[in-house]
Amino acid sequence: MAEQTPLDRFKAVLTGTARAIAREPEVELAFTADAPVQAGRHLKVPMPGRNLPPEQVAEARGFADSFALKLRHHDAALHARAAPGDAVARAAFDAVEQVRIEALGGRNMAGVKANLADAHAMRMRSDPITRARSREEVPLSSAIALLARERLTGEPVPEAAKGGLSLVRDWIEEKAGADLDALGLALDDQAAFQKLATRLLEDLELIDGEMVPDSADEGGDEQEGEDPEEGDESEGEDESGGSDGQSDARGEPDGSQSEDGEAGEAQEDMASETDAELGEEGEEGMLPVRPNRPVPDLNTQFDYKVWTEQFDEVVTALELCDEDELDRLRAYLDHQLVHLQGAVTKLANRLQRRLMAQQNRSWDFDQEEGMLDAARLARVVVSPGHSLSYKVERETDFRDTVVTLLIDNSGSMRGRPISIAAISADIMARTLERCGVKTEILGFTTRAWKGGQSRENWLAAGRPPMPGRLNDLRHIIYKQADEPWRRAKRSLGLMMREGLLKENIDGEALLWAHNRLIGRPEERRILMVISDGAPVDDSTLSVNSGSYLERHLRQVIHWIENRSPVELVAIGIGHDVTRYYQKAVTIMDAEQLGGTMVEQLAALFDND
Repeated sequence: MAEQTPLDRFKAVLTGTARAIAREPEVELAFTADAPVQAGRHLKVPMPGRNLPPEQVAEARGFADSFALKLRHHDAALHARAAPGDAVARAAFDAVEQVRIEALGGRNMAGVKANLADAHAMRMRSDPITRARSREEVPLSSAIALLARERLTGEPVPEAAKGGLSLVRDWIEEKAGADLDALGLALDDQAAFQKLATRLLEDLELIDGEMVPDSADEGGDEQEGEDPEEGDESEGEDESGGSDGQSDARGEPDGSQSEDGEAGEAQEDMASETDAELGEEGEEGMLPVRPNRPVPDLNTQFDYKVWTEQFDEVVTALELCDEDELDRLRAYLDHQLVHLQGAVTKLANRLQRRLMAQQNRSWDFDQEEGMLDAARLARVVVSPGHSLSYKVERETDFRDTVVTLLIDNSGSMRGRPISIAAISADIMARTLERCGVKTEILGFTTRAWKGGQSRENWLAAGRPPMPGRLNDLRHIIYKQADEPWRRAKRSLGLMMREGLLKENIDGEALLWAHNRLIGRPEERRILMVISDGAPVDDSTLSVNSGSYLERHLRQVIHWIENRSPVELVAIGIGHDVTRYYQKAVTIMDAEQLGGTMVEQLAALFDND
């Protein structure tokens, strides 16, 4: 038997400790380079370096202890029954419950308390509250949790969060200070604690006095997404009829339920004609590339190569982030951009009316054959021999269409640009879905800065010259084309996650999105790219020519624009994309993105 490494021994100790704290002998623990996550008894904690640096060891211990305490002290079913439906309120409710769990664990175990403090400090470094510069930018869930933690554990607020918290502390204390003080009285009773947490949210006016638990009626999830955007629309019945809730979102990460879930899908979507059409087939049901439109291996046509694809990944949001964090990120997105939603929604409504106008049915009357015209029934009775009593529906010129939104997830998009891109894509997806236009939302970045595992592999191979692309790609599926909007809306919150946005290798991302579109059965395919700069990857450019990635991007764009049936349009944020794309527009302020997306799509459909 091979000798165990220090990392293996550390993992064995962590696993044993987690089982003891959780009082669950079946707990399994693993290390991950991505976000820490808990799925039942399976725990994934941050992987420390090979030399086990003390601060990384402390973080891993903190997350292991936190997950184990949740297994021991948290009743998920009880929590779900009491949780509010509103996204912001739900995020705050979840955060306060996490504080309760960790307060219980640290009450009698000093070592666990120290570990939890280290993990909390790590989370705070990436929390949006540390970047807040105005009251509107402060995520209330984080602020409420920090104040609750201060009360229940006596731990001070981390320095990084003090500035953001100070923007809302007085307001929260004035409205709900007494509720925060009362939380400590029910620390050992989850049900009683939940009642106090609910009263706290009511006093902060985040929920109404009477709350419908979202396990009793999953419709709350639908209402949450509808309120800020419905305004002057009358199509609310499109979404409200068939809600899917969290369980369906969990079942949809890869779109592979097209056959197994058909019966449940039909039941779920009976009240929503549009959703039924969008939800019947998953990605497995997509047609293959049509024989009369062969797609060659594009890489063979370009002066471009990849060192290794071994570490690349195509993932969904649920594979990168646990559900609780996705809810918190989505709530932060909704809270931050509540003012923008109204303006973009008005423009989206205008787009919807223009698309609907193109799809209106029209008829030719007084025909000799066709459907019997109900308005001519009297004539049929009086003159049964009269032959012109039928009508024929005219064919509309509106073609079956699918739209892909490909969003640059590079580090330069951090902050306001990525927030606006996420909410604009969200509203566009909903609008187009109502018009019968399927929408896919994709993102592209890399797994690491400075090359990741690909570069390590290249170094181990002796640094061969001109290795080509030298980083690990991460292509993210936020919403599949056949996935109804209501199931995918939480996933867009992932764009708010600190640490997700890294390098951008545009050429391969464009090919990936293009090839997904080519496999679609729709007659018309539109690919819209949203980016704020030229492709940049330090690892690749340091060992190849300085224009290596940009040249490949130009070659891919030229091929798509001249030889592919896919229609390509681009929007550049503060970056002149017109030098790459034939159909492109550049905006200097991210605030213009929503309106520009609407205008570009409307122009494409009007031209059609």
